[in-house]
Amino acid sequence: MSEPLGLFGGTFDPVHFGHLRLAEEAIAHLGLGGVRWIPAGQPPHRGTPQVTAQQRLEMVLRSTGNNAQFSIDASEVEAAAPSYTVHTLERLRRELGAEQSLVLLVGADAFAGLATWHRWRDIFALAHVAVSHRPGFPVEASSLPHELAAEFNDRRLTDVGGLKRAPAGGIVTFAMTQLAISATQIRNLLANGLSARYLLPDSVLDYIHLHQLYKST
Repeated sequence: MSEPLGLFGGTFDPVHFGHLRLAEEAIAHLGLGGVRWIPAGQPPHRGTPQVTAQQRLEMVLRSTGNNAQFSIDASEVEAAAPSYTVHTLERLRRELGAEQSLVLLVGADAFAGLATWHRWRDIFALAHVAVSHRPGFPVEASSLPHELAAEFNDRRLTDVGGLKRAPAGGIVTFAMTQLAISATQIRNLLANGLSARYLLPDSVLDYIHLHQLYKST
């Protein structure tokens, strides 16, 4: 079986060093063959982003282009329908086959809300789930909603080698370098005419300034 493939979805509004570091460390911690970035087109769980899906895709392209282990999936951006994770995973299964190990990368906060996602239980039939957390703050079943805690206990893998032995169904956790950066913080800085330098790649910041994105209207 080939190496597991990481899948990293999100609005990336805008993409920043916290996103990039998560993807990089997931490859190292989980033994992934690479990470496929999947920018959301029409995210169903939040309001419409201030910038277009195509602009968010372009920023991800600019930030990941020099890393051979990163690839981009633009399908959600190009689709007219809302971006539901389970639908994307079903498409990738058809594309990549039943044997390819797929690993959905999520942060601890997003994972805690997994039980609110569309057809959330079906996700485990399609992919593993890898949850990143802050050092010293591991994911605990006691902090999760009851239904999700049961899945967490039943599916928890203590050995990341399990990601390669099966194509889907497991849950792993890993600590990542803590970077106190958020897209909301960056948008607020830019809206107030303040510097966001060193929070995101220069290539992305140059694009934002060129197109005057996130300016207060």
